[in-house]
Amino acid sequence: MIRPPLSTFFYAIVFSGLLGFQARAGTSEALLARGENLFVLGGCGHCHTAEDGPMLAGGDPLKTPFGTFYPPNITPDPETGIGNWSEKDLTRALREGISPHGQPYYPAFPFTSFTLMKDEDLTALKAYLDTVPPIRHQTPAHDLSFPFNVRRGLWGWRWLFFRPARFQPDPMRSGQWNRGAYLVQGPGHCGECHTPRNWMGALDRSRAYAGSVVGELNAPNITPDPEYGIGEWSETDLLYFFETGMKPDGDTASDEMAKIIRKGISKLPEKDLRAIIEYLQSLPPIAAEP
Repeated sequence: MIRPPLSTFFYAIVFSGLLGFQARAGTSEALLARGENLFVLGGCGHCHTAEDGPMLAGGDPLKTPFGTFYPPNITPDPETGIGNWSEKDLTRALREGISPHGQPYYPAFPFTSFTLMKDEDLTALKAYLDTVPPIRHQTPAHDLSFPFNVRRGLWGWRWLFFRPARFQPDPMRSGQWNRGAYLVQGPGHCGECHTPRNWMGALDRSRAYAGSVVGELNAPNITPDPEYGIGEWSETDLLYFFETGMKPDGDTASDEMAKIIRKGISKLPEKDLRAIIEYLQSLPPIAAEP
């Protein structure tokens, strides 16, 4: 038997390694693109970036009836951000509302929606966040009134109002509808603003998406009710609104929603926007205003 020269084996090994590197690079690129899409959809930059501040180094104060919340630094800075967080830490925070030190988060952080997110999406989001430039910036502590400033009380709140869960597709619905339901209910967390809350700050899911007023935030009814909601908006109207912030009557989105559209929703792929629209138009109409 004639043996091939050693150089042949050498080049074969190098070539195989290059193929493997290219495959890993391609996977990494796809993973980062997926993570960025989720980052945009979740409005992470909108909440965790101050109006004139560095990206994700801490957001503008969020004023509520319970006090003022300060969105934290989520850059990879190891001291003031999340640079020391593992993927497990991030997953626990988003799905369970628990910090790496075992402390419960306030529901101003929408873990009650993020709990529905898929494993692969959390992996992609963590990969993308790791690419953000680290910024050393310590955000202020929340300034809350009593008894809401007693963090231990959150354990009782969780027992009453929070159940970790994963998104379950509806087999009777289309793939596009299920995609829209997942994006709206989970990473998009639309209900966190557009659903009213009770006196303890928990979502009133019996009036889901019927609009809400929390502090300075006035989020309108986005159910298909023709009088109070978006029942008279066509698919084209909604698509144009998500892309530009322009309403069918020529008015524009409010300041907060305009930022969300400009920094987030407008950057989503059209297929995701159409999935979101299909889901929103399928909601039960609720004749109510915030």
